Amino acid sequence: MKVVIDGITKTFTDKKGHKVTALNQIDFAIGEEEFVVLVGPSGCGKSTLLSIVGGLLSPTAGSVYFDGLSDQQAEPRLGIVFQEIALMPWRSVFDNVVYGLQELGVSKDEIKKKGQHYIDMVGLTGFEKAYPKQLSGGMRQRAGIARALAIEPNLLLMDEPFSALDAQTRTLMQEELLTIWNRTKLSTLYVTHNINEAVYLADRVIVLSRHPGEIKEIIHIDMPKLGRDSEQYREKSDDYAKQIWELIRHDAEDALKEG
Repeated sequence: MKVVIDGITKTFTDKKGHKVTALNQIDFAIGEEEFVVLVGPSGCGKSTLLSIVGGLLSPTAGSVYFDGLSDQQAEPRLGIVFQEIALMPWRSVFDNVVYGLQELGVSKDEIKKKGQHYIDMVGLTGFEKAYPKQLSGGMRQRAGIARALAIEPNLLLMDEPFSALDAQTRTLMQEELLTIWNRTKLSTLYVTHNINEAVYLADRVIVLSRHPGEIKEIIHIDMPKLGRDSEQYREKSDDYAKQIWELIRHDAEDALKEG
């Protein structure tokens, strides 16, 4: 299955009644088992674009379509993980993880099997009966990822999922995400403002400009998916990060000036 983002443009009306173009003519595709990362300065429309792909916002022009869905599947399944984990505090870890399966009307036996499978996959075995308030930030985010994976989506959407975590936890979660991805091979669209994170995770990095958000460049990360943090790839990773930074540096400086 391929996800095609075709000519997406999004305009808003600001408080003064002026038209503001957030995204302009965005064209790219996400291939089968491909991990695509969106980066760019503040205000470039990364999260807006992810919301449009996820059907949470409508584009002003253009379309998103899924090429290659099975005949039995009228609509694609989308798993979404936000920065704000939004677990339901009155539900246990297990009940949060299987919520989407319950909404899909899956049998109780399958709910039990899949729920446990994805809880095990994200490393929360033993915490099935715990409630969100009893978990660390990293554990809550793992539960959120398990919930998104449990419905076995056609596309996984992740909007800065680790940005609220401390640096050490964030590094561990990046490593765990790659391990999970290596097992699921889900087509993924990931938003981050962290350039090093983008290089570490992506098959391709799409660099957006600011005001309006347009594609500046699409960079193919030519390194193995696992082991990029090893000494062997340190120099190459640094080169990719420098390349991306040079593309967004001017826009980032402008964003800082505007506050």
